[in-house]
Amino acid sequence: MWRSDGDATLPAAPGGRGRGHEEAAVPLYVIERNYAEQLDPDELDREGIALVNDAVGIRWLYSFLSADRKKTYCLYEAPNPEALIEAATRLGIPADVIVPVERIEAVPTG
Repeated sequence: MWRSDGDATLPAAPGGRGRGHEEAAVPLYVIERNYAEQLDPDELDREGIALVNDAVGIRWLYSFLSADRKKTYCLYEAPNPEALIEAATRLGIPADVIVPVERIEAVPTG
């Protein structure tokens, strides 16, 4: 786990595409973001976010919003945590905890 306050050592980033992918794996990260006020997803500037993300070489896959609307958990493809911090800084949004993760596929049903 990497915290943006710098109190943890940066681990090696894992791959994360799962089985059956021939292309080079892009590391996956989950970012925990804590907001002082409730977040309204309808007010997000998705185009502006995409422009910044493209500029630093990351890809936002999706996010989960907590029930109190003050915390998000966002899944990204990124070369490293520094690129995620750069995008968050440019966008003026928090990136409180960054965790490298691996994708685990569910067992197909029926």
